[in-house]
Amino acid sequence: MSAGPKVTSGYVRVLLDRAIDGVGPFKPVRVAADARLALAGGRVEDAIDDTVAIHVRYAGAQGFLTNVGGIASMIVTVPANVTGLAVLQCHMVAAIAYLRGYDLDDPRVRNAVMACLLGKDEIKKAVKERRIPTTPMGLATSPVHDPSLDDRVAQEVTTALFGRVSGKQGASMIVRKVPLLGGGVGLVADARHTAKIASYARQELRDRRLALPR
Repeated sequence: MSAGPKVTSGYVRVLLDRAIDGVGPFKPVRVAADARLALAGGRVEDAIDDTVAIHVRYAGAQGFLTNVGGIASMIVTVPANVTGLAVLQCHMVAAIAYLRGYDLDDPRVRNAVMACLLGKDEIKKAVKERRIPTTPMGLATSPVHDPSLDDRVAQEVTTALFGRVSGKQGASMIVRKVPLLGGGVGLVADARHTAKIASYARQELRDRRLALPR
């Protein structure tokens, strides 16, 4: 039995909205990011550093908890791991975007945030194969919003997220099936991948405040 059908592109789209607007232990991105910015004394990049560090720790924790049970619990934990990573990474990338001057109410920006979850290599491949038209920065700064991109970007991210977590794209899945040891692998893999997504988002979503009229 596959857990894949439970995680649809529409479901991930809803997760993105909830991640930005606040869900579970996460405050709305604007609230959380403003608090980090205040603690950092108004230094944007320091606030982003703190935001990334917190989300990487959360990613590692949920990666451990959703992989610790071994193969017997995978039918339950794979969807949970997909959900956890999607919420964490969307919230983190949205915070980076917000702190750098992007309007989170703009659907172009929300598509860009979601596209960042694909990572650099997958974005290059998707653009080359014309599954999506451009990079996250290109999506965020497009002259107009193309509504058809909402579903296309969500589908790409859904496929990528589920592929990573279910082990379709990684030999570490063999170890993840072992109780306890699998939890350790999940912790490292999810934390490392979240850090990688943060690095890519910071590279793509350049500071727009510098270009705004004063």
